[in-house]
Amino acid sequence: MTSSSPSLSAVTSSDVTSNDVTSNDVVVLRISEIFLKGRNRHHFFSALIRNTRRLLSDLDGVRVEPMYLRVVVRHPPALRAAVLERLGRSFGVASMALGTSVPADLDAIAAAAGDFLEATPAGTSFKVDSRRRDKSFSPASTEISREIGARLVERTQRPVDLHSPALTIHVEIGRRDHGESSFVFGQMVPGPGGLPVGTAGSVGLLLSGGIDSPVAGWSAMRRGCRIVAIYFHSFPYTGDKTREKVLDLARHLAAWQGTISVYVVHFTEVQKALREHGRADLAVLLYRRMMMRAASRLAEREQLQALVTGENLGQVASQTLANLAVIENAATLPVLRPLVTFDKAEIVKQAQRIGTFETSILPYEDCCALFVPKHPATRARVHDLTQAESGLDVDAMADVLARDAEHVLVHS
Repeated sequence: MTSSSPSLSAVTSSDVTSNDVTSNDVVVLRISEIFLKGRNRHHFFSALIRNTRRLLSDLDGVRVEPMYLRVVVRHPPALRAAVLERLGRSFGVASMALGTSVPADLDAIAAAAGDFLEATPAGTSFKVDSRRRDKSFSPASTEISREIGARLVERTQRPVDLHSPALTIHVEIGRRDHGESSFVFGQMVPGPGGLPVGTAGSVGLLLSGGIDSPVAGWSAMRRGCRIVAIYFHSFPYTGDKTREKVLDLARHLAAWQGTISVYVVHFTEVQKALREHGRADLAVLLYRRMMMRAASRLAEREQLQALVTGENLGQVASQTLANLAVIENAATLPVLRPLVTFDKAEIVKQAQRIGTFETSILPYEDCCALFVPKHPATRARVHDLTQAESGLDVDAMADVLARDAEHVLVHS
């Protein structure tokens, strides 16, 4: 960090939870891309602190403390599993170190390190990796590692392996003049990576009941976007069960960002008019263009900066390059397609990982799959679509769809 950058610990250290924590158990969060942000680091780090506190706010006795390029989560021992589960949904975290807070004292460090090592199977190889943020602490980092390693061999008889150990015990000596703690950790758990939700702005997610769009929404959140979901509902062709399924998917996504606004757009009459007016082979493209118009209006009303879809290049007939261009032509905001180069197996794997897959595969009706022609156009031109729409007041129709959309606020 440059000398002109604000101190990450100083700017947020006063904003701590009030719960008293007597346990020394900690999870130390290591940030992902935030350290690359230079003068903007403060913005991203503050968002990470806020999001982490939100995720843990209902757990008694948990405290979140900012440090330099670190976040320390102190917690009662019994809550470690719950804390880790919540922190696994905190975008911007590269890894989570499970450890204990110790005095800056070799005896205390060796005792904690020995406890970690003795919790592993007999014969587990290890090494000690030490780092001093407090350069006034003596001895130096390499000497700390040698001294603690020698004490652990004497205590546990475990072998040292400096190249490929089964366990690396990390020691960090905090800056005592800044009130920083020192830590020993014996296990590292990968975090979700990415950027904290909210740091990249807000976007409108065209959410359906399928596999792809929830994964696209999650991917946008992982890049720092806060999502607002927009769902097109064609009752009675898409029934109430489909609507509830989409809301359930939104609840899954809400676990990563908190509450999610869902706009349910009642699409039936407009869809019928488009089907009856345009060429049969263009039906799906007419539907999707109207969705882009209505979603753009909702997004502009909600001050969103882009639209996100689960579209994937070549997966279905409407997703050729030509057709994607025709669909996007009707939008007034940028259209982001996080999954555009994924194959289906990759999307399914990600859906399983984030917990949306089991809901997505439940039976449902997709309004764009209704009235699909036997031979849909795969290389449509904008001229073909605008000609098909020429007898309709598509702007007025989109205005009504956005105006009459139903707002539902969902929680995880």
